[in-house]
Amino acid sequence: MRSITATSLCLTLAALLTTSAGAGMGSGMGGKDDHHQNHEPRLLVAFGSMYGVDGPFVGDANKVRGVQGDELPWAVARSAKGFLTTSGHLVIAVKGLVFKDDPSVPAEIRGTNDETEFRGLVSCLTEDGSSVVESNVVTQGFPANTRGDSFINARVVLPNPCVAPIVMVLAGSEDKWFAMTGFESEGN
Repeated sequence: MRSITATSLCLTLAALLTTSAGAGMGSGMGGKDDHHQNHEPRLLVAFGSMYGVDGPFVGDANKVRGVQGDELPWAVARSAKGFLTTSGHLVIAVKGLVFKDDPSVPAEIRGTNDETEFRGLVSCLTEDGSSVVESNVVTQGFPANTRGDSFINARVVLPNPCVAPIVMVLAGSEDKWFAMTGFESEGN
């Protein structure tokens, strides 16, 4: 199963990068914000790991780009991979996004996912006149099983410019993040 997911991710990426923008890759609405979608789609971010909400990121004390972490810690038990293109194509393949084996998590839900859907979020810094502001765009929900497996494949309309993008996996039922691009070393 793992090789099938990796293979499908590679094939999707290859197809995306060889398809021209004229073949319907853009989904903009015109104006300044559409400028970035009128070109050949390019890879903006590719990632092979995500960080599960944990430690001081749990709850609302330390929001990231305006999004609070879940009230319990989560872990990526197996893998999280994906990419984002300049045309707003977002793919996240996550395996094992589950409640962490931690004393703060009730024993009966450790190692499981209780959400039926996950959503993807892209957070960018962008311009608003002479100010820099955060801009978050969210996908619709995609099925997730109790093992924490989900495949998100969506198009989002990115702000222009989109600087320092962060990709998150959100709950399907509320605006709380479970995982985001990043990593934590096993040695720490």
